[in-house]
Amino acid sequence: MAFFVAPDGCRIHYETFGDQGPRVMLIPGLGGDGRFWGGVVDELLGTFRLTVVDHRGAGRSDRPEGGYSIARISADCAAIAALQGEAVHIVGHSTGGAIAQTLALDHPGIGSSFTISSSWARADERFRSLFIARAELLEGGLPEAYQRLTHIFGHEASYLDDHKDRFEAAVRAATTALAPLNVTADRVRMLLDHDRLDDLRRIDRPVHVITADADILTPPALSQAIADAIPGSHMTKLTGAHFHPKDRPRQFTESIRLFIEKVST
Repeated sequence: MAFFVAPDGCRIHYETFGDQGPRVMLIPGLGGDGRFWGGVVDELLGTFRLTVVDHRGAGRSDRPEGGYSIARISADCAAIAALQGEAVHIVGHSTGGAIAQTLALDHPGIGSSFTISSSWARADERFRSLFIARAELLEGGLPEAYQRLTHIFGHEASYLDDHKDRFEAAVRAATTALAPLNVTADRVRMLLDHDRLDDLRRIDRPVHVITADADILTPPALSQAIADAIPGSHMTKLTGAHFHPKDRPRQFTESIRLFIEKVST
């Protein structure tokens, strides 16, 4: 466990795992907690040296008031990547995928390749309405409802059935886990400002775009738009809902292994 102190004094939590293989940075989605990647870390240990980041405002990082943006979190991640002393393979899911896009465009030297999983490059009206509504739940003091909807949007029905007790516990813990609610709401609203679709053609590093067939939070069409915009990108379509790296880590890690092996040779 380690902390990087950003120029504004915010402490960004990150962890490293493994002592052999190419370096990979795993950047989580909107929840911002690197523990999202637990199953993926277990699968990749022994093959890669991993760095797992918590966003500012989430997980075990500090939660300052205000100043949240994809660009700022990307700068945090770029600084942590630079500490590794060599280029890393960037893997970002959902909001982490928006961060991966920004890293590839604004900090390209830190990345050997960039994997953009179940993400978006420009919010359409459905996306905007959905995330405005999620922010309004937090601003209205309804963290339990926000958490329930996160489960519905993120997981397949069968997975929810199989893990009902765990999800109910998460709902009960939501008031504490999502505090301060105004900070979490600010992090939700920052997604609406992310628009790099017209810039993506400038990316000149290997890019892997991943989507999942049952993703209703960032539907496959949003990932397809990213893949179409990046010359030479490789696209993989997996099975599952939005949180497929957490729910189906083996298929996700296999796709990561294959892509990194391909670009490394």
